[in-house]
Amino acid sequence: MFDKIRCTRPLLGWAGGLGLMLWLGMTPALAQRKRDKEKTDITTAKPGSASTTTVRMEEETMFAEGMRYVMTDEPSKAIVQFGKVLQKNPANAAAQYATANALSKTGKTADAVSYAAKAHALDKENKFYSLLLAELYVKQKRYGEAEELYESLVKKGAENAEYGVELAAIYLFDEKPEKALEAYNKVERELGLNEEITRQKQRIYLKQNKLDKAIEEAEKLVASEPGDPDYLLEGAELLIANDRPDQAIAWIDRALKLTADLPQAHVLLADIYRKKGDMDRVTKELNQVFSSPNLEAGLKARILSSYVGLTGENPAAQQDALTMAQNLVKTAPNDPKTQVMVADLLLQQGKKVEARDAYAKAARLDGSIYEVWGALLQLDGELNQVDSLLTHSQQALEVFPTQGLFWYSNGSANLYKRNYQQAIDALEESQKLMAASPNNELKTGIGAQLGDAYNGLGDHVKSDEAYEAVLKVDPLNDHVLNNYSYFLSLRKANLPRALQLGQKLVERNPTNATYLDTYAWVLYVSKDYPKAKQYLEKALANPAGVSGTIIEHYGDVLYQLGQPQKAVEQWKLAKTKGGAGPSLDKKIATGKIYE
Repeated sequence: MFDKIRCTRPLLGWAGGLGLMLWLGMTPALAQRKRDKEKTDITTAKPGSASTTTVRMEEETMFAEGMRYVMTDEPSKAIVQFGKVLQKNPANAAAQYATANALSKTGKTADAVSYAAKAHALDKENKFYSLLLAELYVKQKRYGEAEELYESLVKKGAENAEYGVELAAIYLFDEKPEKALEAYNKVERELGLNEEITRQKQRIYLKQNKLDKAIEEAEKLVASEPGDPDYLLEGAELLIANDRPDQAIAWIDRALKLTADLPQAHVLLADIYRKKGDMDRVTKELNQVFSSPNLEAGLKARILSSYVGLTGENPAAQQDALTMAQNLVKTAPNDPKTQVMVADLLLQQGKKVEARDAYAKAARLDGSIYEVWGALLQLDGELNQVDSLLTHSQQALEVFPTQGLFWYSNGSANLYKRNYQQAIDALEESQKLMAASPNNELKTGIGAQLGDAYNGLGDHVKSDEAYEAVLKVDPLNDHVLNNYSYFLSLRKANLPRALQLGQKLVERNPTNATYLDTYAWVLYVSKDYPKAKQYLEKALANPAGVSGTIIEHYGDVLYQLGQPQKAVEQWKLAKTKGGAGPSLDKKIATGKIYE
């Protein structure tokens, strides 16, 4: 449930990177220095020389133009303007800095370093020049030089203490964790405890396998807010992730003493007892979670979902999970996640009818969950709820019109209802959408039903094509072998092909009464009455699978073999069995078959 904390390479500090200086933030200081220098230059200007003030104004104008390009995100144009300033005055530190920054924006780090180094050399007291140069050094992985710049900056006074965070980050880049810890400790001494620094120190200690040190840092956070249980729970998570469950329980108990209603505390305890194999205690802790009014239903459902995955084949744990889910439904009847949870648990326990109803309710609450519709349609099919399958597939297609599986369900339902054209439309759409699917079994199922639907519509050419297409991919498809051979025999069309298919069918299924009857009927239509009688008697040998149709067919064969009295006996028996053909009464009354 909770992953171990891993040490990752840190981001650079609080201010989002090393290049912190805002252009406009630099301007007042620069302007003041320029004004001071102008006074000196004007004072020392020789009579008759060009106006120093005019030269300064030209530089500032060009610099300002460069700044304008920077502000409009046109660094290449800015570089040109700053270059003009530097042609007139290479000692202009601000222009060197600005050029470096603009070059950095264009990705020319190596060139930028040269200008940034000049700016820093011209004015070592300007921390923004130092910061930019250090940032560029880091990009070039020149960590040692970047460290020197930050170390010098931090030493200048407490007002620069915060830059110790960036210095620590560079130490970590340079694989110097002990120096990083020293830098973090110095920042904390100057500025006080900082949560993010504490977490970073914990990551370092964990990477060094110094768990006790990491726990000490967690205790500092707890001490900083003694009335807040959150830091205690975070410490417990750290202990759980590092295989110290008993110590974690002590921290959780401390948190519960501060606040009795802490759902997260009970979740952590449930996780601990789950690892110990104490499922009774897991159930107890989770019941505490679900009884809490301070936890929203969706989160409770997610927690319960985690628990469901732990129940395995344990019937008692599965029943506990179902009970918890059903109680949760009572408190949040309109939460779809909870309904799905109940449905999943019911299905897990084989309660398909109840599961189907729960999925249906979840779909009404939130129709956007694909898996819910999939489970609902699957159960409709397994339970032979054709009307529901038709309705639910139509509803699912309103939300997911490009899902071939849903079109297949809709086509199957329409085929069963003998809505042949609607079935064809749905199945053809499904076939098109599933063309790239690797599920060949599903694709042959679609083709087989298309053959049935075309036959029902009387389009025998397309029906035969659909069946043949399936047999090309799956020559042993029992559904197609049965239906295709039977429909051919009814039409008295291509009987050799019908016999071939029927023989293959009974070879694969020598005791299936329905398949034996199909082959026998093909033989009957082919006027091979003795062989038809042989296969019908095999079918009749299994009373459990015998229908009125099979008995009627046996009577028909006996009649053709010159045994009309025995034929009538079988026809009468077929009538009592039910399900025979429409001409049965006439055959019984006349003792004859009317072809």
